[in-house]
Amino acid sequence: MAGAGAGELNGLKIVNIHEAKTHLSRLVEEAAKGESFVIAKAGKPMVKVVRLEEPDPRAKRRLGMLEGQMTVPDDFDTMFQDEIEKMFYGEE
Repeated sequence: MAGAGAGELNGLKIVNIHEAKTHLSRLVEEAAKGESFVIAKAGKPMVKVVRLEEPDPRAKRRLGMLEGQMTVPDDFDTMFQDEIEKMFYGEE
């Protein structure tokens, strides 16, 4: 992509902001394929556009992985109820 403001910075293609607006769809597709680039304004590099890394599918959360290592008290939903009511309604 040649044009005004085109060049390289540390091996990355530099695209001027006008050209980036004009060709945004194509540039996004290129970035998604791993072709990072820099957007410059008046010749000054402003932002680096890079592909987002997909989360590792093997790193999914595992339900029940702490099973048996923790306990929830039977009165969990009413714990400190008296103290909380006193904070809202005042001492009686």
